[in-house]
Formats: sequence, C-alpha cells, structure tokens
Amino acid sequence: MDRLRADRPHLFVGRGEQPLALTERVGGAIRLAALDRSALLAGLVPGLTLADARARVPELEVFEADPHADHAWLERLADGCARYTPTVSLAPPDTLLLDIAGCTHAFEGERFLAADVEGRLARRGVIARHAFGDTPEVAHALARYAGAPAPDEKGAVRRLPVAALGLDADDTAALVAAGLKTVGDVMARPLSGLAARFGEEAATAVRRLSGDTRAPVAARRVAIPVVVERRFAEPIARTEFALAVIAELAGEAADMLEQRREGGRRWEARLFRADGQVQRLRVETARPTRDVAALMRLFAERIDALADPLDPGFGYDLIRLGVVLAERLEGSQLKLEGGHVRAKDREGEVGALVDRLSTRLGRGRVRRFAPRESHIPEQAELMLPAAQAPSPAPDWLATEPGEPPLRPIYLFDPPQPIDSIAAETPDGPPARFRWRRAVHDVARAEGPERIAGEWWRRHDAPVPTRDYFRVEDRRGRRYWIFRHGLYAETERPRWYVHGLFA
Repeated sequence: MDRLRADRPHLFVGRGEQPLALTERVGGAIRLAALDRSALLAGLVPGLTLADARARVPELEVFEADPHADHAWLERLADGCARYTPTVSLAPPDTLLLDIAGCTHAFEGERFLAADVEGRLARRGVIARHAFGDTPEVAHALARYAGAPAPDEKGAVRRLPVAALGLDADDTAALVAAGLKTVGDVMARPLSGLAARFGEEAATAVRRLSGDTRAPVAARRVAIPVVVERRFAEPIARTEFALAVIAELAGEAADMLEQRREGGRRWEARLFRADGQVQRLRVETARPTRDVAALMRLFAERIDALADPLDPGFGYDLIRLGVVLAERLEGSQLKLEGGHVRAKDREGEVGALVDRLSTRLGRGRVRRFAPRESHIPEQAELMLPAAQAPSPAPDWLATEPGEPPLRPIYLFDPPQPIDSIAAETPDGPPARFRWRRAVHDVARAEGPERIAGEWWRRHDAPVPTRDYFRVEDRRGRRYWIFRHGLYAETERPRWYVHGLFA
C-alpha cells in the first residue's frame, strides 16, 4: 500500500479514510493480499476472499497486486539505504537487512542512525519498524513481531510468538497445539525431539534465533575497491556544483589509485537526493586511467545522453564516487625532451575516442574484433564491446610478407551455396561455378585448406570435412569457397562461398 500511494498519489487525492486493499488470484478465488490501516480497522484481514470482504465492507476499493512492482520498490528503498552501509540485503517481500557494524560513526551511534532511516522513510510515506540484533535473523524477528527495539535482546527473543521461527503454517499450528506458544517455550525443549517431530528446519530456526548459528547473508552489491564520498549539511540543488564535487572526488580516488599503481576502468557516481531517490552515473574506459579531466568529459557525455536529465529535486545530501573496476597502471615512459612517446599518444587518442563514443552511443554500440581459439572460420573471432578490456587470447593468423591473405575479412553468415558446374579433379576446385544467377569461370585457384569438423560435439552423426580454396575468376574477383564433405564421406558434396577477398 505504501508503494501504491508513492507511485500513484493522484489516486488518493480526496479519498479520506476510504478502505483500500490489494487483491490477488489464489486458485479459483480472488483474495485480499494487502490492506491499508482503514481496512484493517474495519475488520478485514489478508487472505479473505473479495466477496466476503465486500459483504463486510461495501465501500472497500481494490487494486490488483503487483509483486514485481513491490520488489522494485523494495530495491529502490535499498538503494536509498546504501547511504548508511554498503551491505544491504533484501528479505522479500517487505524487509531490508542492514549490516551497520563499523558504519555508525557518521551518525553518532546506532540509535541516531535508525532514527534517520525511519525519518527518511516516513517522508516518503513508508511505515517502517526497526530492530537491532546480533544476527540478521534476530533483527528480522524482533522487527516483525516485537514492534520496538528491545534493551534485552535475548529476553525479547524468548517472548516472541512461535511464528517468529519462520516455519510453515501447519508446523506453527502444531507447536501452538502442543502448548509451545513462544520461542522461549520451544528453546526450553530438547532440539533432538523438536527435529524428530517437526524436521531439521525447525531445529535450525531455533539455533539461528538463539545465536548459535546464522544463515549466510548475500549483499546486493560487491564491495567496491575504492570509494570516496562527500556529505552535505545542507542539500545542494545545482547539477553544476554536483559535477564539481564529483571532480574533487575523482581527484581523491586518483590519488588513492596512484598509491596502489592502479587505474580505474569503471567509475560510478551515485547522487543521493534528500527525498531518498538515488541517481547513478556510470562511465567506462577502454584502458585504466587516473585522468580526472578525461573522466569529467565522459561524465558530461553521460549526462547529455540521458533520456531523463538529472533532477536534483530538493537537493543532494550525499555524493559517492566508486571505482567499480581497477586494473594495474604503470607510469608511462617520457622522451628526453619531454612529452609522451608518439605511439603511446596515438594509442591514448584512439582509446579516448572509443571511450567518448561508447559513453555517448552506448557500451554495446561500439565494438571490436577479438580472436578466439577455434579452427572453425566463423567461430574464430568475436565481436566485443570496444570498452571491454581485452582478455588473453591467441594472436590473429598472420600472413607471410608478400603473400595474399589466407582468409578474407568479410565472411558470409551463413555460407551461401553455389553450383559447381565442372571440376578439374574430384578433390580439386571447380573450373566453373554458378552463384547468384551468374556463372563464374575460375582462372586461378589455390588450396585446399582442409578443416575437420568439431567431431567431439556431435555423437549422433559424423561431421563433414571442409576443403577451402582461394579462387579468382576471369574478371579478377576473388572468392573463398569450400566443399562440404569429402567424396569418401558423402556421395554428393555441396559447395559454398564463405567470403570475399578485397
């Protein structure tokens, strides 16, 4: 309901205290999934059928539940909570877990941090309850079932209802029927008997709430190698000033990278608005860099390429710059008279052009060829984003000096069939072939280059061999053709043209 009110506020103008509910289809019935405060006070509960709910509260207004939008809303709230700690995890559908160990110094203690979290959520119309715990399971259970922070954590856990164990409805009902109404009652019983009757999951849940064990927590984001930030007592509302702050942070990050002899290849600026909205700017470079001026040009290109321009709203109160990907960067060699080596200059200019085009047009729009370990011609190269760092790969197939290229640059995908009209020898190239309704007389030919199929990938049938020939017709046009299959493998091998030489 909080998400619906925040995303579609126009639906609630002038409605007053009219009961509202979200519905979902369960089996063949439509049931209530979530209710606002007015609907709860009217006696409605989640799980009730819509027909029964309307019979009790005729003025009830309903909207269809959207779990995907709820999860996206929880993700947006988690992004806002990244201002407090880098370790934020989700426990859908309605819980955020924040590991604040070592992160409370900026707020003068965990109580003030929690008050700031609840205050920001309240300004966005989100009703929240928080709790502290030595483990995520304890904090989760106390926040959901205790409703207020407890000075005595262990005593508060023991007073929680058995539903805090997180078991299914049948096991929870069985525990209550057995007289175990609180977590403390369950903890007083031997875990062996509990596991024998209700399964190992029940015993594990008790161990987690008692602190004997804990479940692994998967953080939403991987730790960033270098992070610098600037907090403001008063929010800043000008994008130009925000860019100036990013430039200062880039200088600080560059100094840190220089000490580590590294350069950044992926930089991400996160601008936290006072209303909790988080805006991201990410740029990527083809090579590691610590050049602040070049980075700011890329950030300016990124802002110009945004479909929606940056909107400071009520202002930014936190700007954070992170180097998401850092790589080794040694100092460049200088000439005696000063300046960089010309080859390095050219290489840097090309890299700067690739960076600007990739930032302006999109990472996947500017690409480069990369060799790949495969003897199959159409699989021997890849098209990769130009900004992506080249991975260790084999060198391109080199041609001897003075010799024509072994393979053409342009390949057809898939190869185009041709008709072989005549052949000099059974295993030789055709003397004449028809392609695209035109007959070509072969004047010169060279080959074959025999390429076996990937027999290890096919077990049901043999893979035909390819015999490639470089041929030239009487008009001087050159083709790369191949016979698919030997006469020992098939009765009628087929011919294809695979590429054209320049």
